[in-house]
Amino acid sequence: MGTAITKSMSGITAVVLAAFVGYGAAWYFGLVNGNFSLLLFLAAVVTGIYWLAERFYFLPQRHAQAQALDAATAQRHAELSKMGIARVDTDTAEAKTRIIMQPWWLDWTAGLFPVILVVFLLRSFLFEPFKIPSGSMIPTLLINDLILVNKFHYGVRLPVINQKILDNNNPQRGDVMVFRYPPKPSLDYIKRVVGLPGDEVAYLNKKLTVNGKPLEKTALADFFDEDTLRYSKQFEETTGAGKKYRLLNDDDRRSGIDEREVMDFPNKQNCRYSSEGVVCKVPEGHYFMMGDNRDNSLDSRYWGFVPDKNIVGKAFFVWMNFGNLKRIGSFD
Repeated sequence: MGTAITKSMSGITAVVLAAFVGYGAAWYFGLVNGNFSLLLFLAAVVTGIYWLAERFYFLPQRHAQAQALDAATAQRHAELSKMGIARVDTDTAEAKTRIIMQPWWLDWTAGLFPVILVVFLLRSFLFEPFKIPSGSMIPTLLINDLILVNKFHYGVRLPVINQKILDNNNPQRGDVMVFRYPPKPSLDYIKRVVGLPGDEVAYLNKKLTVNGKPLEKTALADFFDEDTLRYSKQFEETTGAGKKYRLLNDDDRRSGIDEREVMDFPNKQNCRYSSEGVVCKVPEGHYFMMGDNRDNSLDSRYWGFVPDKNIVGKAFFVWMNFGNLKRIGSFD
């Protein structure tokens, strides 16, 4: 491989890698709104280009140079043999190894492509890991729970643009769902589905009603939050389909919602706010989401409905919590 090409590719690769590192650093320090799906997609594309170039151009070039070295060595041996020199201490193995070995700029690009491609495909179409950053889903999910999300349960979607290309299951009341936060789609949120398209959802005096039917709510033992060192009233709520899950209520928080606390959002006219709470009619193609920590959750009551195009997947499993290994397992 020519020295000029090597130096040129080395410089180009250094710039590309520096751009990825710079983007990651800017994201980490909050200077840009990061998009990991886009970053992983670009990494797969860039390393894929290097992998193709390595397989079909650079590697054949290095093999050709190694063969040329063998041919030159054989010719030299033949010439020396004609001169009566039968034994020549010439070992080209080390030189051939150096020639065939990938330079650093291919090792850090083409060499990483298979791993990046597998991660990209798994994360885009099968399962994606998330970390729970807040307490809005307590007691079902705790802060720092590391969870898995099923990306194909609600249909297959193209990565980055999140466009559905194949249907599967429809969201059901009681599902724990990850979605793109409507006011800022670059953020992922997790809440529970309480209202489907066409439903009338009422949350009045801390009681959930769907289409005029109150959901059964059974008192459980108080929940102790080890982070806040506080007890909260805990209940088991049952959907019309019989799905059960736990929720919390805080007696110190009021039931009503001041409309001044509510964002402007599409179809806001479908909601009525009062001192008792809120009543909303869910538009077609949208869902009404609430956190299980009912009085400490910023959810559809405040920022509106989640459109189908924002759905990421169904959360179903805690795969790790480094502070509490007993958290590992599936959840409802």
